Amino acid sequence: MQNAEIHIVSFDNPFPPVYGGVIDVFYKVKALHAIGFKIYLHCFVEDLASDVSGLDEFTEKVFLYKKKKNPLYLFSQYPFSVRSRFDNKLVKNLNTNQAPILFEGLQSTYILNVNHFKRRKIYLRLHNIEHFYYDGLAQSETNIFKKILFKIESLKYYNYLNILKKFDKVYTLSFGENTEISKMIKRVEYIPVFHGNKQITSKDGRGEYAFYNGDLRISDNRKAVDFFIEVFKKIPDYQLVIASGIEQDWVESKIQSASNIQFVKIEHQQHLSDLLRDAHINLMISFQESGTKLKIINSLFQGRHCVCNEKMIDDKEVLGFCHIAKTEKDFIEKINQLKDYPFLMDSKRAKVLERRYNDLENAKKMFTDDDKVRSVRS
Repeated sequence: MQNAEIHIVSFDNPFPPVYGGVIDVFYKVKALHAIGFKIYLHCFVEDLASDVSGLDEFTEKVFLYKKKKNPLYLFSQYPFSVRSRFDNKLVKNLNTNQAPILFEGLQSTYILNVNHFKRRKIYLRLHNIEHFYYDGLAQSETNIFKKILFKIESLKYYNYLNILKKFDKVYTLSFGENTEISKMIKRVEYIPVFHGNKQITSKDGRGEYAFYNGDLRISDNRKAVDFFIEVFKKIPDYQLVIASGIEQDWVESKIQSASNIQFVKIEHQQHLSDLLRDAHINLMISFQESGTKLKIINSLFQGRHCVCNEKMIDDKEVLGFCHIAKTEKDFIEKINQLKDYPFLMDSKRAKVLERRYNDLENAKKMFTDDDKVRSVRS
């Protein structure tokens, strides 16, 4: 792939890679660069002063566009998260050359409704089946106004699925999503999540605490925090650490009377990795079908015991390396069983993860059409 070039349009700035969606984008950019791609990265952001310094090493140029959150977009036929990501400068910048375009998430694709990019290869990295995702958020949300907005967004995304026909190929990140999208289009391929782990770094022996981390802007994750707080009220002799980059006050107000639960604010990616490796039990739960939650991959590469429900990932072999729990009672029983049980790495776990979730090898599987990319003329 030496001297191949591609435009990538991202729904957000992937630096720093601190939550699921942008982690996949960041490490995909890094892997594509490593196998020879020249990358022009376009990002929709809240603030045009966003730090992109960590992307310079892997890209030819980074372009930033401000999300336009006009409330009138709520009345658009398009999902709000799609309609708010458009800028005429994006059209101009994508047309500086005829390299193929990879769109990260349906959120980034509004431009295809007004520009057709004829004779260009167009690809999509599907991060979710969005109408399922927003319907799940609506079910988890307790604020009635947000619940209604999420339900409307879900319906709009369902109607927006026709745009899939415009892509030369759609790359999914879970088996279930691949099966679902295959019912709509033929040009679909499963490419696992990109995550940045090169090898297993889990430590044998005993860790110090049980650990939960998540982006607490997401209602499903806030519901998970409430769930685990209730679990650990019933395990008062064992410590739970809840970590996130935001919502510290919200969590601390809920754990004031629980001396065995503490909140840690994540400062950077290495801080999160240290917390994962020092934990004895990594806890994960989702209340909606989510294909693949990237936190389970990080936990299996870096952590010890993993206890989760089946909605965290639909890769059955990988799920087999976890302890499965469904109810509050199940989680309490698993935690009590494991809290004093030393961890010993399963060689099969290492072999499967390092083979199936290899960023460089998975990057090589992308853009395999005969005319996949336009080579840069020397």
